[in-house]
Amino acid sequence: MSGEFVGLLGIAGLFILLALRMPVGLALLVTGTLGTWSMSKPSIALATLGDETWVVVTQSTLVVIPMFILMGNIASISGMSRNLYDAAFAFIGHRRGGLAGATIIGCGGFAALSGSSVASALTMGRVALPEMERFKYDDRLATGAVAAGGTLGILIPPSTGFIVYAILTEESIGQLFIAGILPGLLLMILFALTVSIVCWFNPELGPAGPRSSVRERVSALAAAAPLLTIILVTIGGIYLGVFTPVEAAGVGAVLTGMVAMLRGKVTMSSAISVLLRTVKTTAMTYLILIGAHVFTPFLARSRLPDLLVESLIGLGLGTYGTLVIILVALIILGTFLEGLAMLVLTLPIIFPIILALGFDPIWFGVLMVIVLEMGLITPPVGLNVFLVKMIAPRASLAKIFKGIAPFWVAMLVALILLVLFPQIALVLPQQMF
Repeated sequence: MSGEFVGLLGIAGLFILLALRMPVGLALLVTGTLGTWSMSKPSIALATLGDETWVVVTQSTLVVIPMFILMGNIASISGMSRNLYDAAFAFIGHRRGGLAGATIIGCGGFAALSGSSVASALTMGRVALPEMERFKYDDRLATGAVAAGGTLGILIPPSTGFIVYAILTEESIGQLFIAGILPGLLLMILFALTVSIVCWFNPELGPAGPRSSVRERVSALAAAAPLLTIILVTIGGIYLGVFTPVEAAGVGAVLTGMVAMLRGKVTMSSAISVLLRTVKTTAMTYLILIGAHVFTPFLARSRLPDLLVESLIGLGLGTYGTLVIILVALIILGTFLEGLAMLVLTLPIIFPIILALGFDPIWFGVLMVIVLEMGLITPPVGLNVFLVKMIAPRASLAKIFKGIAPFWVAMLVALILLVLFPQIALVLPQQMF
């Protein structure tokens, strides 16, 4: 059998294992090890398994994963998410759809602490959905805003998606973090515009709330100041070169912990819960990375990525025509693959194509993370949709999917703008380095 055929068999086997609900990391480990075994000696396959595992677990840069996860978990128990939502509500809650807009701003701010779409959607959903229900918001707008706003967790730094992309492609985590700032703000603005447009056509979806006084606005902003300060210190420190991403993660975790302790939110039970959640999420992420590092050498041996590069370039579609095909394929894959799973499965195949076409890998990293965001709210998988359904059981899945449709279009607009104007993502990292 040719190497390319073995590679195709390996990918088919991987999808079968995933369909049987085997964890992504374990499925990658099994497929990569057996594939390398079939193409070489058993000793080489076992050596690859041991060597790549050691390489991953001893990478000092990966310390950012548990530190940022810990920071997000502490923030979720400290009340910071509530403070940020209240501040946004105080300034725009009196407008049509103001609570939905405040939810999106809150999700964006919390994303800058957690780096997780799941954490952003769950945390802000528990805060915002009861408020929107109290003000008679339509379930479509309320749940759509939470599900879409939660996706900002993997675009606005610190982002787990950027960390995994950086490890798999050997790109700079710091540059990817900084590259995500302006696209993240752009997507927040597009989401807010989406809320305004939807409520302009149908005001009953998001009734206006009460207007806050100047004193209430100042008070709400002061309560949110610790969170905003931590964001400025960590992300600003990376941009100015004061911290490496690893150091920024440590500083952010310490500052968040101090705020939580000063507020009296840290108890023995909450501390144990935070640590267990951090360890569980970190272990899952590490297993995926180890599996990816074992699976990638197998694909390289099969020469399947090389064949795909030659085939796509041979079609004569041009650089941007090929890029469009790649992005459309990723969007389709995102409808049934979980985000990190899609990242580790597709990057070994498509990243050589991106380099061969001469595209900037940092810029493409931002595009890929936005595509992952689109998958989080796209049926039939749509992880964020099911998370919101769990928080708001009275809302039907059909209503939630209808609610996220305008936000999905906003994501597509953001993707097109970034393709047309790459400097949106590249201007800050280019100034940084």
